[in-house]
Amino acid sequence: MTVDKSSLPASEQEWRVRLAPEEFRVLRQAGTERPWSGEYVATTTVGTYHCRACDAPLFTSDTKFDSHCGWPSFDEALPGSVRYIEDRSHGMVRTEVRCATCDSHLGHRFDGERYTAKNARYCMNSVALRLEPA
Repeated sequence: MTVDKSSLPASEQEWRVRLAPEEFRVLRQAGTERPWSGEYVATTTVGTYHCRACDAPLFTSDTKFDSHCGWPSFDEALPGSVRYIEDRSHGMVRTEVRCATCDSHLGHRFDGERYTAKNARYCMNSVALRLEPA
């Protein structure tokens, strides 16, 4: 699915109208939902996870795994679906993950933890995602 970028809000005020307050806080202000509070932490439904802000496809359920961290975890994003930003907040170096289509904050990527053979953990906020069942 291709998202028509011309249909996306042009200002943060327009995003604020389009998104629920918690969605806006996480997606547009790079917030984080409380651990274990998200609807997709434990789900095993087969399907595709989309950006809640713009509906661009981001992850497939076959890349989701249980990392016991309190947020949905994936070991691979769909090619070209996300972009990465070095995040030096909170006294550490992390990799922020943003939607490549609408630039919304999704979560962070951590490498080298050896949870899966791909050795990557995309720690995403449930409120930033929408699951489309297969």
